[in-house]
Amino acid sequence: MTNKLAFSDLRERAIELRLAGKSLREIKQITGVTSNSRLGEALRDVPPPPWTRRSRAKDHLREKARELRALGYTYLEIASELDVSKSSVSLWTRDMPRVGRISYAEIRERNSAGCSASWAAESARREVGRRAITDTAASRIGSLTDREILIGGAVAYWCEGTKNKPYRRPDNRVIFVNSDPGLICFFLRFLAIAGIDRDRISCHVAIHESADVAGAEQFWREVTGLPERQFGNPQLKRHNPKTVRKNTGDGYHGCLVVNVRSGLVLYRQIEGWARAAMK
Repeated sequence: MTNKLAFSDLRERAIELRLAGKSLREIKQITGVTSNSRLGEALRDVPPPPWTRRSRAKDHLREKARELRALGYTYLEIASELDVSKSSVSLWTRDMPRVGRISYAEIRERNSAGCSASWAAESARREVGRRAITDTAASRIGSLTDREILIGGAVAYWCEGTKNKPYRRPDNRVIFVNSDPGLICFFLRFLAIAGIDRDRISCHVAIHESADVAGAEQFWREVTGLPERQFGNPQLKRHNPKTVRKNTGDGYHGCLVVNVRSGLVLYRQIEGWARAAMK
């Protein structure tokens, strides 16, 4: 019915309701107007009521938002600080000038710091998960029998030890090289189970000449428990300044070369054990 009102009558009634403090929704309900554009045309040049110029949110949040904006905070920072929406912050502070605007470099730095903090937390969470998987797997192994040690040691040697080659005359030497202290200790345990006396074992360190050679030798003596007399001269790798090396620092101890003297029989035994395990 009221949609058919003459525009002059609609404008008069809409202005009367607007000045009485009614909202646009309320005016539409009272007048029956369904077209926003028609109602907007009817209220052209009519200022909105004072209450529409401010947020309905709590006054202390609005004032705090304006304080933060004056200090140069962005909309997102204010919204995060006050736990409100960005649109609310915009409504409360859009009449304020931009103060202390940060540069793109500062924005990138903030974003980078945020990503770093996020990944640090995520890395810690993932590490807990990885550790749980590792601990569960380790618990399934338990104590090893002598047979299992022979199998594991032979396979480890076939991966990391010196082997006969078709293009090289067989020498049947037993030489095991690795940088992992745990694997070195396991190989020594394997040698003991295989009946090799510790006096038949000799070692030397293979390491870059620019590293702490003396410190590495002391480290491997402590790992193996072998006396100094069973350690030979270190094998030094010449330093190349153009090579970017990552295995540096206090945690770098080079590789330990473990040699079993008179190892002909042992080599053939290892070959047999490894082949049986991999058959």
